[in-house]
Amino acid sequence: MPDFPITRVRAAFPALQDGYVFFDNAAGAQSPALVLDAVADHLLHRNVQRGGRYRQSQEVDEAIARARTSVALLVNARHDNEISFGMNATSFMRLISIAIGQSLGARREIIVTDLDHEANIAVWLALEREGAKIVWWHFRDDGRLHPEDLEKLLSPRTRIVACTLASNAIGSILDIAEVSKRAHAAGAEVFVDAVHFGPHGTMDVQEFDCDYLVCSGYKIFSPHMGFLWGRLESLNALPTFREEFVPDTAPAKLEIGTYIYENVAGMDAAVRYLEELGRSINPAAASRRAALVTSTEAIRGYEAQLSRAMLQALSHAQATVYGIVDDQNIPLRTPTLCFNLPGISPARVTEQLAAQNLSVRDGHMYSPRLMKRLGLAPESGAVRASLVHYNTLEEVERFGSLLADIKRA
Repeated sequence: MPDFPITRVRAAFPALQDGYVFFDNAAGAQSPALVLDAVADHLLHRNVQRGGRYRQSQEVDEAIARARTSVALLVNARHDNEISFGMNATSFMRLISIAIGQSLGARREIIVTDLDHEANIAVWLALEREGAKIVWWHFRDDGRLHPEDLEKLLSPRTRIVACTLASNAIGSILDIAEVSKRAHAAGAEVFVDAVHFGPHGTMDVQEFDCDYLVCSGYKIFSPHMGFLWGRLESLNALPTFREEFVPDTAPAKLEIGTYIYENVAGMDAAVRYLEELGRSINPAAASRRAALVTSTEAIRGYEAQLSRAMLQALSHAQATVYGIVDDQNIPLRTPTLCFNLPGISPARVTEQLAAQNLSVRDGHMYSPRLMKRLGLAPESGAVRASLVHYNTLEEVERFGSLLADIKRA
């Protein structure tokens, strides 16, 4: 595999050209020029509603169909119609949870985890009003969920296991295929929050063998939007709200109301950006999916270098890092690190870094239960530095230097 083309990558992102260091990617990544151009082109030439008989309206239909194909390739869906577009991942979590709540039957137990973003907890806790029983799957002291711990939680009463693919706070990655194997053996379904993992590696719903997966496009270099993947037969079986004239089949039954078409066009362009990156690394890639896998695997390899460098910088600063810190397990994390400096509040660290044009975040990262498990007050939480493939080792070096300055001050 050739060296990661970081110079080419950074040149693709206009926002990176003004000199600031962006380490807040878990809150939303920057967009390449290809995406910005796609959004502008849509607004300039086809800023109209779908379903009309005139050319511009038909072009909107065609643009959405192209985006559906692209996202289906990104996650390796079996059918394009397994992809639904909407405002964000949380709205799809709520939509699916309501449908599950209306079809619990004898299986009334829902397994949730304390590693997750609160969005993938609260929507399931709300089903207690429908008679659901919540069962907690706790992460271990190493900051990871272990699929073998799921065994004792599953029962003939389990309806669904709701879990994250990667923690948005501490970056730990979960083996979803192992989760699915155990859950399906018990007759349960698996719902995956892939929001944080999306920009960090290869998504393959066929390999994961899960039943539902949600993602936020704006974490994967597109504008603000979200998408849902689900097994076609599962989606079609769910009871969902829809207007009478809307077909009771996916994706129409799940795309409630008008969403932001130009942002869907931007998501299509974000997938094409990743595809072009893959072809620049391996021009012989035999298909769009092959190019995407080349790209995402290269990203995983490069980001492992970033994770290793970040852990070294934080070690030199005598920071407490939460989650995976040992070198041999770096492949089990994303370059998203929550930490605290001794004797200095998270807010103070963030403010000092911001004053030097380096963006990180502090707080509970919408994972207050995780913070409590770590012994941290959710009100103050920790500092989170979250990197993606356009960040550089030089930026990490600067980050380490600034941490040293903060400690001295």
